[in-house]
Amino acid sequence: MSKVVTAIDKSGSFRVYMTISTDLTETARKIHETTPLATAGLGRVLTGAGLMGLLLKNEGDKLTVLFKGDGPAQQILATADGGGHVKGYIANPDVDLPLRPDGKLDVGGSLGVGQLTVIKDLGLREPYIGKIALVSGEIAEDLTAYYYISEQQNTAISLGVKIDTDYSVRCSGGMIIQMLPDAEEGAVDALEEVIGKMKPVTTLIEEVMAAGSVRSEEGLVTDLLNHTFREMPEEYQPEVLEIRDLNWVCDCSEERLEQVLMTIGSQDLREIIEEDGQAELVCQFCRKAYHFDKEHLLSILNSVEKA
Repeated sequence: MSKVVTAIDKSGSFRVYMTISTDLTETARKIHETTPLATAGLGRVLTGAGLMGLLLKNEGDKLTVLFKGDGPAQQILATADGGGHVKGYIANPDVDLPLRPDGKLDVGGSLGVGQLTVIKDLGLREPYIGKIALVSGEIAEDLTAYYYISEQQNTAISLGVKIDTDYSVRCSGGMIIQMLPDAEEGAVDALEEVIGKMKPVTTLIEEVMAAGSVRSEEGLVTDLLNHTFREMPEEYQPEVLEIRDLNWVCDCSEERLEQVLMTIGSQDLREIIEEDGQAELVCQFCRKAYHFDKEHLLSILNSVEKA
Protein backbone atom coordinates (compact mmCIF):
# COMPACT_ATOMS: atom_id res chain seq x y z
CA MET A 1 0.00 0.00 0.00
CA SER A 2 1.28 3.46 -0.93
CA LYS A 3 0.38 6.68 0.87
CA VAL A 4 -0.52 10.11 -0.52
CA VAL A 5 -0.24 13.28 1.54
CA THR A 6 -2.49 16.18 0.57
CA ALA A 7 -1.46 19.66 1.68
CA ILE A 8 -2.21 23.33 1.11
CA ASP A 9 0.13 26.20 1.89
CA LYS A 10 -0.66 28.58 4.73
CA SER A 11 -1.65 31.40 2.37
CA GLY A 12 -4.03 29.21 0.33
CA SER A 13 -2.02 29.83 -2.83
CA PHE A 14 -1.23 26.26 -3.91
CA ARG A 15 -2.01 22.66 -3.10
CA VAL A 16 0.25 19.61 -3.14
CA TYR A 17 -0.41 15.91 -3.66
CA MET A 18 2.68 13.82 -2.90
CA THR A 19 3.23 10.08 -2.76
CA ILE A 20 5.83 7.41 -2.25
CA SER A 21 4.51 4.78 -4.66
CA THR A 22 7.20 2.13 -4.34
CA ASP A 23 4.75 -0.63 -3.41
CA LEU A 24 2.42 0.27 -6.27
CA THR A 25 5.18 0.22 -8.89
CA GLU A 26 6.75 -2.98 -7.52
CA THR A 27 3.35 -4.71 -7.68
CA ALA A 28 3.01 -3.72 -11.34
CA ARG A 29 6.57 -4.90 -12.07
CA LYS A 30 5.87 -8.34 -10.64
CA ILE A 31 2.54 -8.73 -12.43
CA HIS A 32 3.81 -7.67 -15.85
CA GLU A 33 7.38 -8.98 -15.45
CA THR A 34 8.75 -5.75 -16.88
CA THR A 35 12.26 -4.79 -17.88
CA PRO A 36 13.81 -1.89 -15.91
CA LEU A 37 12.87 0.52 -18.73
CA ALA A 38 9.28 -0.73 -18.85
CA THR A 39 9.08 -0.57 -15.04
CA ALA A 40 10.19 3.07 -15.09
CA GLY A 41 7.64 4.06 -17.72
CA LEU A 42 4.74 2.12 -16.24
CA GLY A 43 5.57 3.20 -12.69
CA ARG A 44 5.57 6.88 -13.65
CA VAL A 45 2.23 6.59 -15.46
CA LEU A 46 0.62 4.64 -12.60
CA THR A 47 1.85 7.18 -10.04
CA GLY A 48 0.74 10.15 -12.13
CA ALA A 49 -2.67 8.65 -12.84
CA GLY A 50 -3.13 7.76 -9.17
CA LEU A 51 -2.46 11.33 -8.05
CA MET A 52 -4.69 12.71 -10.82
CA GLY A 53 -7.45 10.39 -9.68
CA LEU A 54 -7.33 11.84 -6.18
CA LEU A 55 -7.79 15.30 -7.71
CA LEU A 56 -11.26 14.22 -8.89
CA LYS A 57 -14.17 15.46 -6.79
CA ASN A 58 -15.89 12.15 -6.06
CA GLU A 59 -14.56 8.70 -5.18
CA GLY A 60 -16.64 7.16 -7.97
CA ASP A 61 -15.16 9.46 -10.63
CA LYS A 62 -12.68 7.70 -12.91
CA LEU A 63 -9.96 8.65 -15.35
CA THR A 64 -7.83 6.90 -17.94
CA VAL A 65 -4.36 8.11 -18.95
CA LEU A 66 -3.02 6.74 -22.24
CA PHE A 67 0.46 7.37 -23.63
CA LYS A 68 0.68 6.08 -27.19
CA GLY A 69 3.69 6.50 -29.46
CA ASP A 70 5.66 5.07 -32.36
CA GLY A 71 8.47 3.83 -30.08
CA PRO A 72 9.06 0.22 -28.99
CA ALA A 73 7.01 0.56 -25.79
CA GLN A 74 3.99 1.23 -28.05
CA GLN A 75 1.65 2.41 -25.32
CA ILE A 76 1.28 2.72 -21.55
CA LEU A 77 -2.19 2.95 -20.02
CA ALA A 78 -3.39 3.46 -16.47
CA THR A 79 -6.81 3.95 -14.92
CA ALA A 80 -7.55 5.46 -11.52
CA ASP A 81 -10.50 6.68 -9.50
CA GLY A 82 -11.20 9.17 -6.75
CA GLY A 83 -10.83 6.44 -4.16
CA GLY A 84 -7.12 5.83 -4.83
CA HIS A 85 -7.53 2.62 -6.85
CA VAL A 86 -5.06 2.26 -9.72
CA LYS A 87 -4.25 -0.33 -12.39
CA GLY A 88 -2.36 -0.25 -15.68
CA TYR A 89 -0.23 -2.00 -18.25
CA ILE A 90 2.48 -1.42 -20.84
CA ALA A 91 1.96 -2.92 -24.29
CA ASN A 92 5.57 -4.12 -24.54
CA PRO A 93 6.82 -5.15 -21.07
CA ASP A 94 10.08 -6.41 -22.64
CA VAL A 95 11.10 -3.04 -24.08
CA ASP A 96 14.79 -2.25 -23.71
CA LEU A 97 16.97 0.60 -25.00
CA PRO A 98 20.47 1.92 -24.26
CA LEU A 99 20.70 4.38 -21.40
CA ARG A 100 20.51 8.07 -22.22
CA PRO A 101 23.79 10.05 -22.31
CA ASP A 102 23.08 11.17 -18.71
CA GLY A 103 22.87 7.53 -17.61
CA LYS A 104 19.11 7.50 -17.07
CA LEU A 105 16.54 5.08 -18.50
CA ASP A 106 15.20 6.35 -21.82
CA VAL A 107 11.45 6.39 -21.14
CA GLY A 108 10.91 9.14 -23.72
CA GLY A 109 12.73 7.15 -26.38
CA SER A 110 10.68 4.07 -25.60
CA LEU A 111 7.48 5.99 -26.40
CA GLY A 112 8.77 8.07 -29.29
CA VAL A 113 6.48 10.48 -31.12
CA GLY A 114 2.84 10.17 -30.21
CA GLN A 115 -0.13 11.38 -28.22
CA LEU A 116 -1.32 11.66 -24.63
CA THR A 117 -5.02 11.10 -24.06
CA VAL A 118 -6.80 11.74 -20.75
CA ILE A 119 -10.39 10.52 -20.37
CA LYS A 120 -12.42 11.57 -17.33
CA ASP A 121 -15.67 9.82 -16.48
CA LEU A 122 -17.41 12.12 -14.03
CA GLY A 123 -20.81 10.44 -14.16
CA LEU A 124 -22.09 12.81 -16.84
CA ARG A 125 -23.70 11.83 -20.13
CA GLU A 126 -20.40 12.00 -22.00
CA PRO A 127 -16.85 11.64 -20.65
CA TYR A 128 -14.36 14.49 -20.94
CA ILE A 129 -11.56 13.68 -23.40
CA GLY A 130 -8.37 15.75 -23.67
CA LYS A 131 -5.56 15.07 -26.14
CA ILE A 132 -2.15 16.61 -26.72
CA ALA A 133 0.94 15.62 -28.68
CA LEU A 134 3.66 14.10 -26.51
CA VAL A 135 6.15 16.76 -25.45
CA SER A 136 8.99 14.42 -24.53
CA GLY A 137 7.55 11.05 -23.55
CA GLU A 138 9.12 11.49 -20.11
CA ILE A 139 5.61 11.33 -18.57
CA ALA A 140 5.81 14.17 -15.99
CA GLU A 141 6.55 16.80 -18.64
CA ASP A 142 3.69 15.55 -20.80
CA LEU A 143 1.20 15.56 -17.93
CA THR A 144 2.30 19.08 -16.97
CA ALA A 145 1.70 20.18 -20.57
CA TYR A 146 -1.69 18.46 -20.59
CA TYR A 147 -2.91 20.46 -17.59
CA TYR A 148 -1.68 23.72 -19.13
CA ILE A 149 -3.04 23.10 -22.64
CA SER A 150 -6.25 21.16 -22.00
CA GLU A 151 -7.33 22.42 -18.58
CA GLN A 152 -5.63 25.85 -18.46
CA GLN A 153 -4.26 24.91 -15.03
CA ASN A 154 -0.77 25.94 -13.88
CA THR A 155 0.59 22.65 -12.60
CA ALA A 156 4.03 21.26 -11.80
CA ILE A 157 4.46 17.49 -11.83
CA SER A 158 7.43 15.38 -10.77
CA LEU A 159 7.52 11.59 -11.19
CA GLY A 160 10.33 9.12 -10.73
CA VAL A 161 11.22 5.44 -10.47
CA LYS A 162 14.63 4.15 -9.36
CA ILE A 163 15.53 0.56 -10.13
CA ASP A 164 17.70 -1.55 -7.81
CA THR A 165 20.52 -3.85 -8.90
CA ASP A 166 18.19 -6.88 -8.80
CA TYR A 167 15.74 -5.03 -11.10
CA SER A 168 13.21 -4.56 -8.31
CA VAL A 169 11.87 -1.08 -7.54
CA ARG A 170 14.22 0.68 -5.14
CA CYS A 171 11.89 3.66 -4.80
CA SER A 172 9.10 5.33 -6.72
CA GLY A 173 7.15 8.50 -6.13
CA GLY A 174 5.51 11.59 -7.48
CA MET A 175 4.14 15.02 -6.76
CA ILE A 176 1.53 17.34 -8.25
CA ILE A 177 1.55 21.04 -7.33
CA GLN A 178 -1.32 23.22 -8.51
CA MET A 179 -1.80 26.94 -8.11
CA LEU A 180 -5.12 28.00 -6.59
CA PRO A 181 -7.28 31.01 -7.57
CA ASP A 182 -6.09 34.35 -6.16
CA ALA A 183 -2.66 32.96 -5.33
CA GLU A 184 -0.38 35.48 -3.65
CA GLU A 185 2.44 36.76 -5.84
CA GLY A 186 4.95 36.06 -3.10
CA ALA A 187 3.85 32.42 -2.97
CA VAL A 188 4.20 32.07 -6.73
CA ASP A 189 7.72 33.51 -6.66
CA ALA A 190 8.80 31.38 -3.70
CA LEU A 191 7.35 28.23 -5.27
CA GLU A 192 9.06 28.88 -8.61
CA GLU A 193 12.38 29.24 -6.80
CA VAL A 194 11.92 25.98 -4.88
CA ILE A 195 10.80 24.06 -7.97
CA GLY A 196 13.72 25.43 -9.97
CA LYS A 197 16.19 23.96 -7.46
CA MET A 198 14.22 20.81 -6.64
CA LYS A 199 16.03 17.47 -6.83
CA PRO A 200 14.44 14.43 -8.55
CA VAL A 201 11.65 12.96 -6.44
CA THR A 202 13.49 9.65 -6.05
CA THR A 203 16.51 11.50 -4.66
CA LEU A 204 14.28 13.29 -2.15
CA ILE A 205 12.73 9.97 -1.11
CA GLU A 206 16.15 8.40 -0.57
CA GLU A 207 17.29 11.39 1.48
CA VAL A 208 14.27 11.09 3.76
CA MET A 209 14.67 7.34 4.10
CA ALA A 210 18.38 7.78 4.90
CA ALA A 211 17.46 10.04 7.81
CA GLY A 212 16.19 6.92 9.57
CA SER A 213 13.66 8.65 11.84
CA VAL A 214 10.49 7.39 10.17
CA ARG A 215 8.07 5.26 12.17
CA SER A 216 5.35 4.60 9.57
CA GLU A 217 4.38 5.07 5.91
CA GLU A 218 2.32 8.09 6.95
CA GLY A 219 5.34 9.53 8.72
CA LEU A 220 7.58 8.88 5.74
CA VAL A 221 5.39 10.68 3.21
CA THR A 222 4.85 13.58 5.65
CA ASP A 223 8.62 13.84 6.16
CA LEU A 224 9.00 13.86 2.37
CA LEU A 225 6.60 16.81 2.11
CA ASN A 226 8.43 18.77 4.81
CA HIS A 227 11.84 17.92 3.36
CA THR A 228 10.82 18.98 -0.15
CA PHE A 229 9.50 22.38 0.94
CA ARG A 230 11.91 23.04 3.79
CA GLU A 231 13.27 26.18 2.09
CA MET A 232 9.87 27.78 1.52
CA PRO A 233 9.23 30.91 3.61
CA GLU A 234 7.24 30.16 6.75
CA GLU A 235 4.10 31.93 5.48
CA TYR A 236 3.98 29.62 2.44
CA GLN A 237 4.83 26.31 4.10
CA PRO A 238 2.42 23.50 3.09
CA GLU A 239 0.23 22.14 5.90
CA VAL A 240 -1.09 18.57 5.81
CA LEU A 241 -4.81 18.20 5.13
CA GLU A 242 -5.05 14.41 4.99
CA ILE A 243 -3.21 11.21 4.13
CA ARG A 244 -4.86 8.76 1.75
CA ASP A 245 -4.12 5.33 0.32
CA LEU A 246 -3.03 4.58 -3.22
CA ASN A 247 -3.56 0.92 -4.07
CA TRP A 248 -3.23 -1.42 -7.03
CA VAL A 249 -6.76 -2.75 -7.54
CA CYS A 250 -7.99 -4.68 -10.58
CA ASP A 251 -11.75 -5.09 -10.79
CA CYS A 252 -11.78 -7.71 -13.54
CA SER A 253 -14.27 -10.57 -13.24
CA GLU A 254 -15.70 -13.48 -15.19
CA GLU A 255 -18.80 -11.40 -15.90
CA ARG A 256 -16.73 -8.63 -17.47
CA LEU A 257 -14.87 -11.08 -19.67
CA GLU A 258 -18.22 -12.56 -20.72
CA GLN A 259 -19.16 -9.11 -21.97
CA VAL A 260 -15.95 -9.03 -24.01
CA LEU A 261 -16.85 -12.34 -25.65
CA MET A 262 -20.34 -11.08 -26.38
CA THR A 263 -18.95 -8.10 -28.29
CA ILE A 264 -17.17 -10.27 -30.87
CA GLY A 265 -20.50 -11.37 -32.35
CA SER A 266 -22.28 -14.67 -32.91
CA GLN A 267 -20.33 -15.69 -36.02
CA ASP A 268 -16.92 -15.46 -34.35
CA LEU A 269 -18.28 -17.14 -31.22
CA ARG A 270 -19.54 -20.06 -33.32
CA GLU A 271 -16.12 -20.42 -34.94
CA ILE A 272 -14.41 -20.55 -31.52
CA ILE A 273 -16.89 -23.19 -30.31
CA GLU A 274 -16.58 -25.32 -33.45
CA GLU A 275 -12.81 -25.04 -33.88
CA ASP A 276 -11.51 -24.86 -30.31
CA GLY A 277 -14.38 -25.84 -28.05
CA GLN A 278 -13.07 -23.47 -25.38
CA ALA A 279 -11.56 -20.04 -24.84
CA GLU A 280 -9.18 -18.42 -22.41
CA LEU A 281 -9.07 -14.67 -21.89
CA VAL A 282 -6.37 -12.92 -19.89
CA CYS A 283 -6.96 -9.59 -18.15
CA GLN A 284 -4.50 -7.10 -19.61
CA PHE A 285 -4.17 -5.34 -16.25
CA CYS A 286 -3.62 -8.13 -13.71
CA ARG A 287 -2.81 -11.03 -16.09
CA LYS A 288 -5.43 -13.27 -14.46
CA ALA A 289 -6.67 -15.96 -16.87
CA TYR A 290 -10.36 -16.82 -17.25
CA HIS A 291 -11.29 -20.15 -18.85
CA PHE A 292 -14.57 -20.65 -20.71
CA ASP A 293 -15.52 -24.23 -21.60
CA LYS A 294 -17.81 -25.21 -24.48
CA GLU A 295 -20.95 -25.22 -22.37
CA HIS A 296 -20.19 -21.72 -21.09
CA LEU A 297 -19.50 -20.44 -24.61
CA LEU A 298 -22.77 -21.93 -25.88
CA SER A 299 -24.59 -20.10 -23.09
CA ILE A 300 -22.94 -16.81 -24.09
CA LEU A 301 -23.79 -17.47 -27.76
CA ASN A 302 -27.41 -18.09 -26.80
CA SER A 303 -27.51 -14.74 -24.98
CA VAL A 304 -26.03 -12.94 -27.99
CA GLU A 305 -28.54 -14.44 -30.40
CA LYS A 306 -31.45 -13.57 -28.14
CA ALA A 307 -30.39 -9.96 -27.79
